[in-house]
Formats: sequence, structure tokens, C-alpha cells
Amino acid sequence: METVSFLLAMAVANVGFTVVIVAHATLTDHDAGRWPYLTLVLGLAGVAGYLLYDGIGPSDPF
Repeated sequence: METVSFLLAMAVANVGFTVVIVAHATLTDHDAGRWPYLTLVLGLAGVAGYLLYDGIGPSDPF
């Protein structure tokens, strides 16, 4: 796979992941916080952070 094709596929996938996070947050009345922006940059790591991070406690980075 060429580099340009790979980068385009990654960008499209990250936008798709972000749409899913925003839709989930809207449908469940959950605050998405900064996770949509992080997902645009980090991809699956942003999705995992959104799903696993509860935002409670002194280690809250946001």
C-alpha cells in the first residue's frame, strides 16, 4: 500500500471513529469531553480512552 493511500485510509477511519463517539455521547447523554478531538489524532487509542476512562478521581487529566 502506498503511503498516501495508507494516510488517507487512516484519516477516514479516525473521522469515522470520531463520528461514532459523538453519536454515542449524544444518544446516551454522556459528556464526550475532549475525546472526539483526541480520537481524530490518536484513532483507536482515543476510542479506548473514551470507553474506558471514567473521569473520576485526582488523576483526571481534563
